[in-house]
Amino acid sequence: MRADAKKNYSHILAVAREVVTEHGADASMRDIARRADVGLATLLRHFPTREALFEALLCTNLDALTQEADELERSQPPDEALVSWFREWVAFAQSYRGVVALMAAAHTNPDSALYASCAAVHSASARLLLRVQAEGMARTDINGGRPVRPDGGARLARRPALIRATGRSSGSRYYGRHPDKSA
Repeated sequence: MRADAKKNYSHILAVAREVVTEHGADASMRDIARRADVGLATLLRHFPTREALFEALLCTNLDALTQEADELERSQPPDEALVSWFREWVAFAQSYRGVVALMAAAHTNPDSALYASCAAVHSASARLLLRVQAEGMARTDINGGRPVRPDGGARLARRPALIRATGRSSGSRYYGRHPDKSA
């Protein structure tokens, strides 16, 4: 890539990050181009689709989340690692309105530009949950298949009973309701 094209690319991404932070996943490509002071054709040359733009915006964040999960898995007890990671995930998801729905769609579409990054994040969350389950600190009927709601709120973050670590603080060995107790 030529130096001027690389500079345009970086500038467009910086502006897109601002616009998406302000307007969420529904941010207009035209608005991004206008605020970046480039033509729509220039924007589309760098990012031919909305998904390609979001891939460039989000992949760095998603890769960082995956690396964070790896680090937490190595350095913290299972329950603390899971809770810490979900808090990081919720903070990321809430930084871009509407991004969770975009990611949910990408996660089920292998042709999506975001598929690989979304799959890596999903795999990281599943590994962390399995560790907690293996220690007997989470119900085994929780599969983590959809840990985050489309509005960006993680179930674990929205329901305090689900994030209590262990008997140390909650009086219960389980995340969530005990399977033998009625709701």
